[in-house]
Amino acid sequence: MKITLLSIFSLIIYFSNAQVRLKVIDKVSGKSIAGVSVSISNQAIAQSDSLGELTLGAIPLEDVNFSAIGYEPLSLVIHKNNAEITLVAMTSKLSSLDEVIIVSSTRSDQQIESAPIKVEVLGKEEMMEESTVKPATILGIIGDISGVQIQQTSAVSGNSAVRIQGLDGRYTQVLKDGLPLYEGFSGGFGLMSIPPLDLKQIELIKGSASTLYGAGAIGGLVNMISKRPSSKQECIITLNQTTLKETNLNMYFSKKSKKIGYTFYVGGTNQNESDVNNDGFSDISKTQSLVVHPKLFYYPNEKSTIALGFTQTLENRNGGDMNVLAGNSDSLHQFYEYNKLNRNSLDFLAEHNFNNQKLTVKSSLSNFNRNIENNDFAIRANQFDYFSEASYLFTHNKISIVSGVNYLGNQFTKLSGDSMYINQNNNNTIGIFSQLSYRWKEKSTIEFGLRDDHQNKYGNFLLPRVALFHQLNSYWGVRAGFGVGYKTPDPFTPQLKEYAINKILPINANLEAEKSYGYNADINFNTKFDEENSIFINQSFFLTQIDHPLVANEDTAGKVSFSNAQRPIITQGFDTYMKLHLFDWELYAGCTYTIAERKYLDSNQFIPYTPKVRLAFMLTKEWEGKGRFCIESSYNGSQIREDNSTTPSYFFFAAMLQYKVQKHVDVVLNVENLFDYKQSKEESLFTGNIAHPEFKTLWAPIDGRSINLCVKYTL
Repeated sequence: MKITLLSIFSLIIYFSNAQVRLKVIDKVSGKSIAGVSVSISNQAIAQSDSLGELTLGAIPLEDVNFSAIGYEPLSLVIHKNNAEITLVAMTSKLSSLDEVIIVSSTRSDQQIESAPIKVEVLGKEEMMEESTVKPATILGIIGDISGVQIQQTSAVSGNSAVRIQGLDGRYTQVLKDGLPLYEGFSGGFGLMSIPPLDLKQIELIKGSASTLYGAGAIGGLVNMISKRPSSKQECIITLNQTTLKETNLNMYFSKKSKKIGYTFYVGGTNQNESDVNNDGFSDISKTQSLVVHPKLFYYPNEKSTIALGFTQTLENRNGGDMNVLAGNSDSLHQFYEYNKLNRNSLDFLAEHNFNNQKLTVKSSLSNFNRNIENNDFAIRANQFDYFSEASYLFTHNKISIVSGVNYLGNQFTKLSGDSMYINQNNNNTIGIFSQLSYRWKEKSTIEFGLRDDHQNKYGNFLLPRVALFHQLNSYWGVRAGFGVGYKTPDPFTPQLKEYAINKILPINANLEAEKSYGYNADINFNTKFDEENSIFINQSFFLTQIDHPLVANEDTAGKVSFSNAQRPIITQGFDTYMKLHLFDWELYAGCTYTIAERKYLDSNQFIPYTPKVRLAFMLTKEWEGKGRFCIESSYNGSQIREDNSTTPSYFFFAAMLQYKVQKHVDVVLNVENLFDYKQSKEESLFTGNIAHPEFKTLWAPIDGRSINLCVKYTL
């Protein structure tokens, strides 16, 4: 390449002792922009770090060029200023109403538009809305994402699992701020007890993410990102009541000063039992819960953060025969299931940014106690989870490297109660990982990742990953990726059907770990018509193969054992969604087509309770400063049962109206399941007699229509 005298002169000045510090921010939101390329006379000389900061050499420099995917190119004359950081404001190509979203689940704090691995984000606005619609849990909003299915695994307790791309819930890894707090036995009721008001955003990766976070992320990854304090005092209080006898009170406070910051969440739920279909059994269990989450932040300087948080979740769930719940049990009315949960988690975070580098150390300890009691047995058990990780992120020009090591494990112990086949179960894993991102020509980014895990029972797992993003032009972009994953056998990992804990047999020592190979590709179209109106379309394709899949087998006595199948599970399909913003209207539409097959069977290979076709639609109208209206609908295609019969397809509708009564007070009226569709309208939910019912696998809602009214106070 021909180098002009000006570029040579500029580079000589750049490498001299004089320096200037810059911070690149979004012109509208004021948020820092990572990965901005800086060049002089077409010669790349620097790239902004995760804080949007970088250091240049000698000044004055003319025509310093700044470029980043999703932003208009910028050319400035920079003047020398060693004492202070010079702010450089870039204008987004997106609508000024759109927030610049940085995703942390990629481990390199990338912008969502240009991340080589596809990440779908439910942001702060969605979290605020969900906190007034379903304040106690995030399950509902996760289920609105195309390609994601919320499967209720128990008709009595309401326990549910997140299924991605047709795979069982055990193949979805759930994280809180990158910490694995919901594994094995401690995964029970995990997402059901996480309130949206406490979260900044939810990041979801579909397909293999084991290279990034280790075992379990075969089908995908759900990472919940907690809020952090800002200099402005924040106070949010919501009070909610539903027609299904549920009351919620939630409060969130936060504030940041120069050296100290804090966030504090507390929320309580009281849900009375309800027999929606009048069959004598509760379709909604009696639930009382309390969640407390204080977190303290310390800022030694502008580039360092230390945080210590504690979360306690207390929950009682009681379901079963309505006569028993009312205290009127007799020789016929005996069935009930009682769950008492106590989850305590302590998390630590230390971050330090320097030049184009970032050092992160994080750790967590979690203690989960669960009392399980029914008319046949009573057991109290505990799982203790621990996790520690140190990672180092380095960025320079067009290269970004993140490397780290982590150690995690869990210890299950039966504490008291009736006999069961598993009294103890321990697992631990140590892993090292590294990921290289290289960006060239301002339009393309390629990533190579490699993880090596050593598990105490199943040995070593080498997990490579490669992902590519290329911006074809200002409208079109493409991604493609491949990753290897694994899942070690765990008897308490949730299955499609919920089994009695006292009937589960220990894992056979001869079993192998499941190993997966995941492929994905997608193409984006994104354009704006003017400052307010835009359209985004994404078309993606996926294929996942799981070798030696673990299969649960239940004998006539109800004992549950596990074995490896000799042939794989294969899921494949496509996912399409479109988002249109037109003046004060916003339209979302999605379609997922899935073929999920158990190749180890000679016939009836389709994975049960997996709809081939799922459609989603949402239309929102907003009146700025006054309120908003939203209507949602979804279609679930027919599903195949265990006996190879098919379920009916069905539609689901919901509507929400938010009105601002005054500056600090909003009122929200929401209707879920508008036309009251329930599985019990098609079939009985149980077989057998009243004293010993056998509940069927659930494939549709069982709680029916729900109307809730929420009052929100915001300071």
